[in-house]
Amino acid sequence: MSSLTTTLIVMFSLLAVHQVKALIPATPGEQTRRAILSARETISAIRSSGSSTPPRIYIDYLLPLPPETSDADIDPWPGGLAQMYPYAEATLKEILAGIVVDEDSSSNMKPKEASSQIISASDCCGLFIQESPFTPSSDVAALLFPGPDQLSNIQQIEEMVKDRTLILFNKQFTRAADFGFFAKDKAQKLIFDRYLWGFAFQEIACRGEDVKLTFEKSIGWQACVLVDNGEGNYNKEIDIMDETWDRKVRPNYLEIEKKINEVLPEPLWMRKMGDVQEKGLKFQRKFTQDDVKNGRVEKW
Repeated sequence: MSSLTTTLIVMFSLLAVHQVKALIPATPGEQTRRAILSARETISAIRSSGSSTPPRIYIDYLLPLPPETSDADIDPWPGGLAQMYPYAEATLKEILAGIVVDEDSSSNMKPKEASSQIISASDCCGLFIQESPFTPSSDVAALLFPGPDQLSNIQQIEEMVKDRTLILFNKQFTRAADFGFFAKDKAQKLIFDRYLWGFAFQEIACRGEDVKLTFEKSIGWQACVLVDNGEGNYNKEIDIMDETWDRKVRPNYLEIEKKINEVLPEPLWMRKMGDVQEKGLKFQRKFTQDDVKNGRVEKW
């Protein structure tokens, strides 16, 4: 009896353990899965809230660098949005297909690939329509790389999709003022007063640090700094979210900078100088072949 009791206690303890998830996605595949889940949750929450506004959401997806990128490249995307478009198109189609499929359903019905058309060739903006295999009301539309010049297009598409979900994917604006003096009020009412975040994975530089921002419906906004893990790789996450911050609101630059100053008093350049004093200059350090093999140091 005592053995059975012990076994049950262990089982319930394991079930009660909170599953720890990294602040930022480790792979593009994980980012895609988290984007689909968060977008689904956001759309479901909007529909169940009884809001008069149909699901209107933003998704900011951090595109992985192209395979041909090297450390020597100053700009990994020299072709700008035109170079990014095919990569973003494939990712967006995968996310749209994931949104319209109910993973809890026993149905084997799979959605057709999303149809697409170019809205503006010069601005690299495209429209994607993903039909649901279950009901037309679950169809999802998305605009890829919409910018301020697409305001009239957004309005036309709004009227076309009606109560169906519309996503602005990797939008090229951040505030109503980006649309200009004469259009900012219209943009405020059409977009900023109606759209909610569905998912975000963003990166910014703040005080010389590599800062990653994420938004997921079940968690809210998170922010972390990537620092040296002790082996020369900048992949160690340091959470910089303050307990007083509203996780429903994206932290601004000044808030992030203040928190970084608290968590990492020494700036990056000073920490690197400390490494030089402790380990010597890079070409003076002695490395083993194992260090080179495992990528802890570049081969000279």
